[in-house]
Amino acid sequence: MKNLKNKELLKRARRFYDEKNYQESLTYLSQIIEIDSMDNELSENAFVMMGNIFHIQGQIGKAIKAFQKVIELNPDHIDASISLSILYNDIGKYEEGEGQFNKSFKNIKNSQKISSNSNEKIQINKKLSAKHYELAELYFSFDRFDEALAEFNKSIVLDPKNLTLQLKLAKVYSKKNFSNKAAEVLNKLKSENPEYIPGRIGLGVFLYGQGRVLDARLEWQKVLSLKPSNDEAKMYLSMSERADETAL
Repeated sequence: MKNLKNKELLKRARRFYDEKNYQESLTYLSQIIEIDSMDNELSENAFVMMGNIFHIQGQIGKAIKAFQKVIELNPDHIDASISLSILYNDIGKYEEGEGQFNKSFKNIKNSQKISSNSNEKIQINKKLSAKHYELAELYFSFDRFDEALAEFNKSIVLDPKNLTLQLKLAKVYSKKNFSNKAAEVLNKLKSENPEYIPGRIGLGVFLYGQGRVLDARLEWQKVLSLKPSNDEAKMYLSMSERADETAL
């Protein structure tokens, strides 16, 4: 019965976590870890969520302690190990960060059959990039654009081939009213990946917002020439045409 209660508490904590109601989530997580004889899997999940919440809130010391607790319960927990590596590096504890990074690398290596050192490095960099991306999205959702910008840049360095990250970066620049930087990112993305449809759609939206309606339409029309069934490009073209009619 106790285990059932813990699972229900964790379920509620996760629901509030997903809704970004972190204080309420912490209330349930605290109840879970105060209950004795809880199984390790539930403990790990609870402390991982707590670590993520503290990281988001900028309580780095508490975040580190939470992830360390996960490692105590499960020394092979990859996500907690990666999170600790990021946190240590962010506060300048590079030796600890490197040690945790090497541990993460070893754990991923043991959990996946990867053929070469190069591929191993790519895999762990993608894992680290995903962590920075997750944090960047959370900062962005709270309009904390400077922190989001820093995390997106870290994510891009680790996974430069992930084109979605470039779009996100441009969006943050736009939110900060750095129009020139946003345009630079979007135009570079288009130049290097001319058939990347989300990039062209994003550039069109940016140009439209800048009042360059004809240039925006050219981008959306190009998308339709690449993929005639693209509903998003059709929607934006239709929207711009209706705006013209209204203006007339």
